[in-house]
Amino acid sequence: MADTATGVAEFEYQVKVEDIAPATKKVTVEIPEKRIAEKLEENFNEVRSKAALPGFRPGRAPQKLVEKRFGTDIRNDVQRQLLAESYQQAIEKNNLDVVGEPEFDNPESIKLPESGGLTYSFQVEIRPSFEMPDLNGIPVKRPKVEVTESHIEQAMQNLREQQGTLVPVEDRGVEARDYVTADVSIKLDGNEIGSQKDATFIVRAGQIGGIFVEDLEKQLAGAKAGESKSITVRAPEDHAREDIRGKEVQIDITVKSIKKLELAEINEEFLESLGFSDEQELREALKEQMDIRVKNDVQQAMRDQVVKYLMDNITMELPAKLSERQTQRIIQRRTSDLLMRGMPAEEIQANIEKIKAGADAQAANELKSFFILEKIAEQLDIDVSEGELNQQVAMAAMQFGERPEKLKQQLAKDGTLQNMYLRLRENKAIDKILENAKIEEVAVDEKSEENKSDEKKD
Repeated sequence: MADTATGVAEFEYQVKVEDIAPATKKVTVEIPEKRIAEKLEENFNEVRSKAALPGFRPGRAPQKLVEKRFGTDIRNDVQRQLLAESYQQAIEKNNLDVVGEPEFDNPESIKLPESGGLTYSFQVEIRPSFEMPDLNGIPVKRPKVEVTESHIEQAMQNLREQQGTLVPVEDRGVEARDYVTADVSIKLDGNEIGSQKDATFIVRAGQIGGIFVEDLEKQLAGAKAGESKSITVRAPEDHAREDIRGKEVQIDITVKSIKKLELAEINEEFLESLGFSDEQELREALKEQMDIRVKNDVQQAMRDQVVKYLMDNITMELPAKLSERQTQRIIQRRTSDLLMRGMPAEEIQANIEKIKAGADAQAANELKSFFILEKIAEQLDIDVSEGELNQQVAMAAMQFGERPEKLKQQLAKDGTLQNMYLRLRENKAIDKILENAKIEEVAVDEKSEENKSDEKKD
């Protein structure tokens, strides 16, 4: 076979490819002695033609002197050249769509021999092959959600809470939705396994030490500063600490101070601080924001249905193990998703820790979804322009109060920008599928929507 660019015949290496696990190949490559000798001669001649050694004109130095002076470096260069050349040929000629980095078997033993050939092997995870279902007419339900006066009232309530004042409480014990500062100790079988001094939390269903306590307001009801309460609760199966997953633990809470939230009054000062001249203008702005949010939430709900349909109707064998690089990519993808949704940094970090501690099945689902949506984006020729990416960065920068250029540089450094690009590309691909989906509009229970709003607010 000839190289069309140079007209020089391309050397063909002996390559053996074996299936060793789902979407995982073992590749064995033989570099014969003759090929090593050719490359060594080629490299020695090139060095000899340029080498300037004392007492000899360039190109006139004896071969043995050149070998003595440059032999080690030349052999190292030849080894790198042959490994790169043979690896690339093995991948391309066998149509291996590699993901991640190759894992070489006994890499320390891969050395250019003094005589004879060189055989080396490596394992690679490849992009899994799978059959794509018909993307036309996928059944999707569009939630019918209207912004009502009660929604606007709730938004006003949220604003009043955000602008409210915490006032110390001394004449009573703890009540629901109080702000409590307390020392927290978590025990397993009577032994303390974790503690936090001066922990601050709101008395409502939520997490204490990474453990969800559904009836926290009931458990702490009436407790005054200086008093302690003990709560027995089961730790979640995906808790960051493996030794307590699914086990009953005791949470001791010693109350140190209690504060209640006094809502801000809707007066001229309140409205002016938010940039509005009167209450009606504020309400109209809130309705506009909520209309946009509802539209985005409905679109995301339909996207989720498309992804679920694809996940349910596509079977694939994933790589036997998720490499560290692939796992990190999943974490970064989730981070960019949360960033685009405007989640505070501390909440993003909490979610990252949950992802790290999650089950392998969760990571596998993320990876499966990634492969599916990447293939669809390629098939539909979907891409994201620089302007679209900059727009997303600008929105995130506005939420975090940073300059877009500075934030973009930060996101590029840790890989988040690339994952933001991938998320945008996936959403565009799903939206393209939605253009031909079979959409049914369905009513949404208003009470459940209010509950969702409360959960997000909490």
